[in-house]
Amino acid sequence: MSTPDSTRAAVLYGPGDLRVEDRPLRPLGPDDVLVTVDAVGVCGSDMHYFANGSNGQNVLRQPTVLGHEASGVISAKGSGVELEIGTRVAVEPAVGCGTCETCRSGRYNLCPVGTCFGSPPTDGAFAEHIVAARRAVHPLPDTVPLEVGALVEPLAVAVWAVRRAGVQFGDRVLVTGAGPIGILVMQVARAAGATEVIVTDVNDARLAQALKLGASVVINAAGQELDLTGVDRLLECSAHPAALWQGLKTLRPAGRAIVVGQAPPSVDGLPLAHLQRWEIELSTAFRYAHAFPTAIAMAADGRVDLAGVLTGRFPLDRAAEALRAPGNDPTQLKVVVRPGDSSA
Repeated sequence: MSTPDSTRAAVLYGPGDLRVEDRPLRPLGPDDVLVTVDAVGVCGSDMHYFANGSNGQNVLRQPTVLGHEASGVISAKGSGVELEIGTRVAVEPAVGCGTCETCRSGRYNLCPVGTCFGSPPTDGAFAEHIVAARRAVHPLPDTVPLEVGALVEPLAVAVWAVRRAGVQFGDRVLVTGAGPIGILVMQVARAAGATEVIVTDVNDARLAQALKLGASVVINAAGQELDLTGVDRLLECSAHPAALWQGLKTLRPAGRAIVVGQAPPSVDGLPLAHLQRWEIELSTAFRYAHAFPTAIAMAADGRVDLAGVLTGRFPLDRAAEALRAPGNDPTQLKVVVRPGDSSA
């Protein structure tokens, strides 16, 4: 196909103000591909931008296309790209500048000048077409449906978090938060060798899904302290400081905790003396680096059930409804926008 110079896209102008309109596409460079988007997952960050015009410290300052969890098909390519037109791909939304010291060390997720699809002011993937660098697209095997391929991005988050936590065979793991990331973290921890994975949340529907997809035990933590001890690894996926503080106290001496859910700019109540007394390690995870191939392999061979996390589908014209759905309906876990499907 000839490369279009514009695409239909869902553009956020301000809190609650999402408009589907034509949006210009940048010209295709020699190392770029044009992806016809099949599905885009709705992330918590998209929901924050839609509701508040901001996500953490990043603020919407101009109309921006949201969405960074994308899959699709290569429909045009630059002269330097070896992939064939028609290749099914998952899109890695943030790959760094590629030239700074941090990128060259392999930690491109920490690039100080990198951009990310759907993170203002960079346009994202709630669109019929996107232009991406060749290094940002990963071929999908035939065993991974395109719709499910959009969830490779959050699965990569889970892979990276479990790597950062150093989960080992025989570990007892606590995951706080049974949203899409928490449930994927739970599945990856099981695949990494954890013999017990406990999941907490305050949403019974999400806890039920976590149990269905492999959690050893689920706990509704609303209004109660966790009666747990001897946990080897804590992965905090809820973004609630209270869940982190409670989880830290369940860890065995020399245990390790990883903050996965987006943390607020600052928090009070860190039990520093407790961490010091028991030499508990507290660290963080931000996006991922080199995790997409592992995520795709885990999805392809069934070690992680991505389809079990997907609960809703919306066409591009109903993108605003998709952004509201997880907050309005407690049974919704992960929803996707299907830009090319008018009947989703």
